[in-house]
Amino acid sequence: MHKLEFPEDFLWGTATASYQVEGATHEGGRSESIWDTFCRVPGAVYAGENGDIACDQYHRYKEDVALIAKLGFQSYRFSIAWPRVLSNSTGAVNKEGIAYYRNLCAELHAHGIQACATLYHWDLPQVLQDKGGWAERFIVDAFVEYAKVCFAELGDCVDQWITMNEPLCVTFLGYLWGVHAPGIKDPVQTAGAVHHILLAHGATVREYRRTGLKAPIGITLNLNTPRPASKSKADIEAARRARAFEAELFLFPLIGRGYPEIVFQAGEKLPVKPGDLDITAEKIDFLGLNYYSENAVAWDDASPHKYSVAPFWQERTDMDWPVVPSGLYRQIAWVSEVTGGNLPIYVTENGYANPDTVETDGRVHDKKRIDYLKDHLSVCSTLIKEGIKLNGYFVWSFLDNFEWAWGYSKRFGIVHVDYKTQKRTLKDSAYFFRDVIAGFGEW
Repeated sequence: MHKLEFPEDFLWGTATASYQVEGATHEGGRSESIWDTFCRVPGAVYAGENGDIACDQYHRYKEDVALIAKLGFQSYRFSIAWPRVLSNSTGAVNKEGIAYYRNLCAELHAHGIQACATLYHWDLPQVLQDKGGWAERFIVDAFVEYAKVCFAELGDCVDQWITMNEPLCVTFLGYLWGVHAPGIKDPVQTAGAVHHILLAHGATVREYRRTGLKAPIGITLNLNTPRPASKSKADIEAARRARAFEAELFLFPLIGRGYPEIVFQAGEKLPVKPGDLDITAEKIDFLGLNYYSENAVAWDDASPHKYSVAPFWQERTDMDWPVVPSGLYRQIAWVSEVTGGNLPIYVTENGYANPDTVETDGRVHDKKRIDYLKDHLSVCSTLIKEGIKLNGYFVWSFLDNFEWAWGYSKRFGIVHVDYKTQKRTLKDSAYFFRDVIAGFGEW
């Protein structure tokens, strides 16, 4: 028998994001985000779908919190929608928006669940994108002002703060490859977005310290830390370069190491001003890591940065991502090493996309997801035994939801959502997690 073992104080959570689950995009004083706009672009999102209704959590949060409690989760990671908090996204505080998040936090606390709030999970106000968005330096001050409102209005009911979710996706997918909102393909704007989102993070943490609030604050990164496809010097160098551009670029400025030199050698022009790197390195209380997969990379002379993803043999998720639990071990061990081993780490997202259906017995039998979770949780358990400061794990996601450019075609939830009726059905993986949290994760 295999038994998962975790410390008594290990934090078990589940996660969602505002645009993916809330719906009510035209209610409660919410203004438009870049995702409202992007979803109207023909061909940008699968089947022309959008987050107008999503999982309707704006109206169903009490039902959802009851399910979170039923499964034994100790924390719920949600994100605050910037366009819901500020009227026209830059003006007066929208009391209806604040009331929604206060009510959500109160409901969580009434069930003994911590509120983990992410300030930015991709729904930038469209009025700010119209001025250049993350590519322009003004956005740093705009974000800090938004964050100050959240701290003032919600600081007494949030137990854990996350400034940004996945700067790599915000910048590369949104500004370089154009597959996410705002749908831009411009290397210069990408360089600006990379620096400004990290600068906004640091400036926000600095502002948070002035408030006197005591809840821990950190950031969530999704780092690509690929392995070399072979033992050749060329492939080892390819993996080093890939890690620099897709991991060190986002992590190192946060820990006082600045941007990796190879990025500047490649001709990238990040708009760094004197004093900026002191701000990006503002001390955080923890680091969140989102992990789904790991690729192998090989040297590629034809690629701009001299590396490309190599073919793989592993089982694929419905996102066509290889299942590589050992990659989670390698990534967290590397992050712990480069951050000095003392910075608490949380897995803030980890999950499996599967084409789930409700069977005739009324159940959702998602064995592949359970197998995936077993393997990744085993890695987490091993890391802790080896002395890594891994303090918690948030499964992605609590609900099937709007999966960005994939619309509703991909299901990550441990709770199935019928998008026509909004009926929630606990999947087998939800019951698996219930047992894990209760201390009976064994097979």
